[in-house]
Formats: sequence, structure tokens, C-alpha cells
Amino acid sequence: MPPPMYLFSLNFPSAIREVAFYSMNGKNRLAALLSNGCLCVAELPTPDTWESLEGKEFSVEPCASATPLGSFVHLIWLDPHVLLAVSHHGFNHSNCYFQPSSNEDRLLGFYLQEIELSCSEDNVPGLLTCSGWHAKVSYRNLLEGLVIGVAPNPAKRSSAFVQFDGGEVFEYTSKLGINKLDFKHDELRFSSSCPWMNVVLVGVTEPSKLLLFGLDDMGRLHVGRKILCSNCSSYSFYSNLADNVITHLILATKQDLLFIVDIGDILHGELELTYENFIHVGNKRREEENINFINIWERGAKVVGVLHGDEAAVILQTNRGNLECIYPRKLVLASIVNALNQRRFRDALLMVRRHRIDFNVIVDYCGLQVFIQLASEFVKQVKNLSYITDFVCAIKHENVTEKLYKKFLSPPSCKEQKDLLTNDFKGSDASLDANNKVSLVLLAIRRALDEQVPKSPARELCILTTLARSNPPALEEALERVKVIREMELSGSDDPRQVNCPSAEEALKHLLWLSDPEAVFEAALGLYDLNLAAIVALNSQRDPKEFLPFLQELERMPDLLMRYNIDLRLHRFEKALKHIVSAGDSHFFDCMNLMKKNPQLFPLGLQLITDNTKRGQVLEAWGDHLSDEKCFEDAAATYLCCTNLQKALKAYRESGNWSGMLTVAGLMKLEKNEVLQLAHELSEELQALGKPGEAAKIALEYCGDVNGGINLLISARDWEEALRVAFLHSREDLVSVVKNAALECASSLIDEYKEGLEKVGKYLARYLAVRQRRLLLAAKMQSEERSINDLDDDTASEASSTFSGMSVYTKGTRKSCAASTASTTASRARDTRRQRSRGKIRPGSPGEEMALVEHLKGMSLTARAKQELKSLLVSLVMLGEEETARKVQHVGENFQLSHMAAVRLADDTLSDDTINEHGHTLERYLQKVKTELKDSDAFSWRCRVFVSP
Repeated sequence: MPPPMYLFSLNFPSAIREVAFYSMNGKNRLAALLSNGCLCVAELPTPDTWESLEGKEFSVEPCASATPLGSFVHLIWLDPHVLLAVSHHGFNHSNCYFQPSSNEDRLLGFYLQEIELSCSEDNVPGLLTCSGWHAKVSYRNLLEGLVIGVAPNPAKRSSAFVQFDGGEVFEYTSKLGINKLDFKHDELRFSSSCPWMNVVLVGVTEPSKLLLFGLDDMGRLHVGRKILCSNCSSYSFYSNLADNVITHLILATKQDLLFIVDIGDILHGELELTYENFIHVGNKRREEENINFINIWERGAKVVGVLHGDEAAVILQTNRGNLECIYPRKLVLASIVNALNQRRFRDALLMVRRHRIDFNVIVDYCGLQVFIQLASEFVKQVKNLSYITDFVCAIKHENVTEKLYKKFLSPPSCKEQKDLLTNDFKGSDASLDANNKVSLVLLAIRRALDEQVPKSPARELCILTTLARSNPPALEEALERVKVIREMELSGSDDPRQVNCPSAEEALKHLLWLSDPEAVFEAALGLYDLNLAAIVALNSQRDPKEFLPFLQELERMPDLLMRYNIDLRLHRFEKALKHIVSAGDSHFFDCMNLMKKNPQLFPLGLQLITDNTKRGQVLEAWGDHLSDEKCFEDAAATYLCCTNLQKALKAYRESGNWSGMLTVAGLMKLEKNEVLQLAHELSEELQALGKPGEAAKIALEYCGDVNGGINLLISARDWEEALRVAFLHSREDLVSVVKNAALECASSLIDEYKEGLEKVGKYLARYLAVRQRRLLLAAKMQSEERSINDLDDDTASEASSTFSGMSVYTKGTRKSCAASTASTTASRARDTRRQRSRGKIRPGSPGEEMALVEHLKGMSLTARAKQELKSLLVSLVMLGEEETARKVQHVGENFQLSHMAAVRLADDTLSDDTINEHGHTLERYLQKVKTELKDSDAFSWRCRVFVSP
């Protein structure tokens, strides 16, 4: 740390060549190898006492040693009392504090040696131990090759990993040395030498495993044998867990980009998709929200360390030497999530406040159901009512884990954490409405405040905040609490509850600050407390000339009328109706007007009003409203309830319900000639509306017109009924009329089905020809078009649009397509014209294929046509015309089979890019349809006696 930003300093006898730190189990030690070959050790006090050391300087003395330590490198701690280093014997330093012996002078070469440390001075709490250290070489292991790096083993005490030249890695165990046969880790080795090397422990839910990271001289970051990044400049690790299990890799690239990489992505091999090989391509069009890196603001800055756990900070060192501390959003959210998983709500809330994270992440990550059940624990831990108020004011319906922080908290990991949290609540109610998140969360906080926090003015203001911020705001309940405080103040008694409550004025101002003053004023009116409403109006800076006359007018009214007028102002019409009904018969006119203006009140009005005469007026007014709304059937029933038969008759007539009309005519006891006249009118109206069957029923049953009824039944093609009526009245002449009409109809249907059969074949042939030419043209254009991979996104989009709009007769080019893309007005005009001419088949148009298919499908037999056809066949058999019936059925069956085969053929070719001249034929599909559908319900209209074998 460059001066003057350091806290305290350590002074060494010579320049430092290498430093090793040890921090575990409350011990913090530093070992430094000096340029003169000496070793220095210092023990630091616990970090909470470092403030007392500010500005001080401490001199560190070299360790005393009875034997030469040699010139060594790659210094690491194996445990609090043992150092491991690679020593080179045969080189002496004159300033070292040891006396070499003749035996030691004969040691030559590279050794892996353990240096055991002890201190002759007692450790004073709060001070550094910088002297009295003794070093002794307790074990040496001769090395056969050049050592590139040494890293401690985090999974095993007194163990380390040693990297030799070429990337081979072996495990070293204290006092045992390197056993290449037993301790060689095939998966823990590099493909080349990596001077910077770390071994970390990873894995949260599964058994922990070791990962070996190394950075070579070319900037390639290795993970075992794999290369993770090819342009890495520095890296470090972050752990949000207490057991030093690494959760994130912090990586800086030569492009000055900082990436925060989940260890899970490394383990599952999802790096290329998520981090795009750690290269930012500037010409790619991508939204800001998809960027998963941080731009380092100063060129050449390196990652030198991290602050683990809840601190979640990355320390960068610039080329000038300055140290900068940043808090990447991804690490901050990871630490918040970790705190929530451990249910450390206070720590999570403090991190959210410190880093300006959206408060909703606490609720959304836990899940609505779990947070509501843990709200009491949340309030108990946080304690600070100001913090809880900030949290309450920030709650909103949006789920920030799915939108705002989606790229930092991926849905799968969120779901896993939620499952982890909800394991304790298997039997809880899961039917909570997520759309009512705000009200549910604030209700849970309000209950927790009542349970966990002692009564105080601050607690009361916090509860008022939860009421005001609910959705919708519970202003009436909040004003009720203010009203209680005001009544205690007006009573003048020494009520002990007043000590724990704010003043009514303070509470009201707090409520007005949180809410819309107009809404608070209306809520006060809704309590029917005019004095409270006046106080609200005065505290909201409203002009007394605006509200005092209105309040004074209300005060002069009787209580029920005052409430009625207030409810009308607040649009609480149900309450207004109850109050005006309770006001007495003299206000029945106002009651009727209220229901007419608000028709939804008619059912409630019928419940409240008991007088039969007045109920009749309400029902008649309701029926008039239903008639105005064109609900004639309901209006008729309503008129019948109040025995207004004339209006009921009119309503049935408007609805076209002739049966209801004639029934009401019976209830009205009309004369016979009046009923007959009504029946004639109805028959003529039904004929005009195209309902000859119903008109025939009236003519036969009410008018006694057999001839007219038979003719109407023939018009309706109800052949069986026409024949039955003719025989009922023993009218041979009418039987002949029915027979002649049936034969004429049969002849017409035969011609019609034959013509339809020809049209099916013609339309299908045209469709197949257009489809074939379109496919050939598309294939030709595709072969001439350059590869779609060479096009940018815009050109590819236009080329796709060109193909989708082409038909066999299209003359447009890509240029014209681009012009049409740019002209939205012309495109809309074309769409409008296409909508108008959708029923037409325009040869050569882009929509010709689909128009032909839709026209084919529209030629199918309707359910009504099948019913008429079956009735005709039965009637022809009854009249002795079996041969004609057989011919009609044969032609109709052929038409239906051909139509169904053509539709199936068209559907199959639409979903296929090729047309098989031998397989896609009408004859082939006709055989399929005959085999599969001949006995289906689609042919239920046929008479089995005429079915061909």
C-alpha cells in the first residue's frame, strides 16, 4: 500500500524478495524472505485491534538459525509453525544470522525443505511479535527437476502441491516428501509450465473437490489440463462461505475487462455460452443488460486480492501502484444470497443498504410464502425501525430476481435456493396470491412489529407506514389509529398509552407525507368523522374556502343523509343505497335514481326493499335497463316477475322468441282473433328472417293453414315432417306436392354434387401446380443466393422476408422488398386490401396457395346439410323412389370422400418441402380416406341399405 494510505508499517533489514501470509484459526503471521538471504517472521494481532496501531512503525528482526537455510524461493506456510520452500544450497550470504557447519556446506543442489518456527517471546495481545523467532530446517527432500511453483493444499493439513517444469504436479506431504507413485494427480496438472499457481477447494452441494489454476507467461489461464482463458492478465478467488470453499473466480483480461465467473459454470462447462471466451467483440449488437463484465477504468490494472464473505470486494492495483477497491454487483448479490440462505436477515439488509441493492431481492429470493413465515424473525434481527421503514417503502410487485438481477441470479440457482429455504415449510399454505405481494408482505411485517417490537412512537409510525404503502393503501385503518391517538389527547386523562404513541399531528403528517393528501381526505370522510376530515384538510395545506362549506353542509344534514352523500362522493354506491333506504320512504325517489344510474345495485335494492309495490317499481326499472342493453330474454323474465305482461310480450318479440310471445298472450287472455292475428304476424316475420321451419309450426298449430305449413316445411327441407303432416290430414294432393318437391330437390342435389366434384378436382390440380412451381423457384433462388452466414442480421432478415413473400408469379426483387420494408404505410395499405379480397382467389398472387386450400376446406358438408340430406333420403324411400335415393346417396358420398381426400392431400403437401408425383395424388388419398373414414360419424347421414359394397 503506497504512503500515506497505509495503517502501519513494518521495517525490514533488507529488501524483500518474497512474502507468505498465514491467516487461519485466529492466527495472522507473515514470513518474508530478504534479499540478503535472511528470513523474517512477524505475528500480527487480531484485525479488530489494528486501529490502535495506526501510524506506527515496527522493526522486524531476522530469524536466528543454527544451520544455514540456503537461498530459497516459493515460500508458503504448511501450518502456523512450519514453512515450506525450495532451497538452493551452495550459495552463502554473509549477513545471515547462522553459523554454517562443515556438513551443511557439503549440501549442493535444489531441495524442498520444511522450516520449523518457534518464538522465545510471549505474545502480547494487541501488539506485533517481531523478534525472538528461531528457524530450524526440520526436513529436506532432494528435487530432481526444476520447480515452477508451490501451492498449499486447502483440503489437507501439512500438504502442498509442487509443479515441475512442463506442468507436472505432485503432492507433497510433511515429513514424507513427494511420492510420485502414490500422490501423482493426473487431473491436477497443466499442459505447460505456469509460474502463477493456486489450488482451491470448490463444491457446495456436492462433495468438495480440488481445482488447480495456473497462469502461464503467455496469459493463458489453465484449469488442470484445460485452458479457461487465452488473454488473462491476473486472477483471484472469492468465497462467500465460512469453510473457504471457493464460489467465484475473478479474472482480468488484457482487454482490461473484469469477469466474475461462477465456479459452477467451470464445473459444468458452460463458459463459452455465458462468457463468450472472455472476449468483447465491439461490433456485436447486444443490449446493455446482457453485458457480463466490468470495464476496468485504468489500462493495465491487475487483480491483487479479494475480501471474502459479506465484504464481497475486489482489490485492483494500477500501474501507478494505487490500490482500488470495487464491489462487483455479482459478488454483492452472491453474499446477500448467502446471508439469506443462512437466515442472517440483518446482515443481508445492511448489505442491501450499503450497496444500494433493491430491497425486493430479500423477499423475491426467499419466496413470498417463506418470507411471510419468517417476517417475525426478520423484524427481530433487524431491530432498527428506520431500516424496516425503508424496507417497507421499497416493496413493489415486480420480481427483481427475474428482471433487474436476472443476469446475476440465474433462475435455476434461484429455484435451488428457494427449495432449500422451503424445506422447513412443507405443510404451509401455498395458495398465496403473488399478485398481492405488497399487501401480504406489509401485513406480515405489521404483525411482526406488534409481536417483536416494544410499543413506542417510532413503532407506531412504522405501522402507519405499512398501512399507507399497502396496495391498495389501507388509509381508513391508518386513520382509525390516528383517531384513537387523537381521542386520548382530547380526553385529557393521563393515559399511560400516550407515552408509547406519537402525537396525533405527527402521525397525521407522517401519513400525509407517505400518501396522496386527497386520498387521505377521502378516507377521513369515509370514516364519517367530519372533524378528522377537517384536520386532514388543514394539514395538507388545502384552502379552507374549498372544504369548509362542504363539511359544514354535511354537518347540517341528518346522520343517514350525511353518510349517503359522503358515500356518493366516494363512489361507495352499495353503502349509499343502504343508507338512503334506511332514511325512509320519503327518499325512495333518490333510491330509484341511484339504482338507475348504477344498475349493478338492483339485486341489492330488491334485498333491502320489502314493500311489494316498491319492489315492483324496482323490477320494472331493472327490466327497462335490460331492454336498453338488448338483453331481451332477461328483461322479459324481469317484467314477468312484476306481472307487467305487456312489456314482457314486447321483450319476447324483440328477442325473436315466438313461443314466449304466444305463452304471454295466453297469460294476457287475449281474444281468439287477436291470437290468430299475432300468429299470422309472427309467421310472416319468421319467413322474412329465413326461419321457414318455425313459421310452419305456427301456421299449422295456431293458424290452421295446412297448405301454407306444408309449403313452409318444404322450404325448410324438413321432408319427413312435411310428409307426416300431409298424411295426418289425409291430403293426397299435398303428398304429391311433397313428392314432386323432393324429386326436384334430389335432381338439384345430384347436379350440385357433380359440379362440386369437378371443382374439387380443378382446385386441387391448380393448388398442386402452384405449390410445385413455388418450391422449384425457391430451390433455384436458394442455390444462387450466397451463404446466409456471410450476411449480417439485417440482410438475413430481408432475405428471409423475400422468400416468405414470393409466389410463382412474384416479380419483386430484393430491392423492392427492402423498399416495402421501409414503407410501413404502404405495407398496411396492402394488408387492408388483402383483408378485403380474402374470399377471392387471385391467380399469381402470393396468397393463392392458401386461398385455394381455404376454399377447398370451405366446400365441406355442414351438419345442417347432412341432416337435410338424411331426411330427403328417408322421404324418398317412403315415397317409393328407392333408385333416386340410391343415386343421391352415391353422388353425395363420392363428393364427400373426394373433398376429404383433397383437404388431407393439401395439408400434407403444405407441411412438406417436396411433392411426390406418385404419392401425392387424389386417387391414392381417396383410397386412404375410404379405408379409414368410411364408417366414421362423418358419414352418419347415409342409409345403410344404399351403401355400396
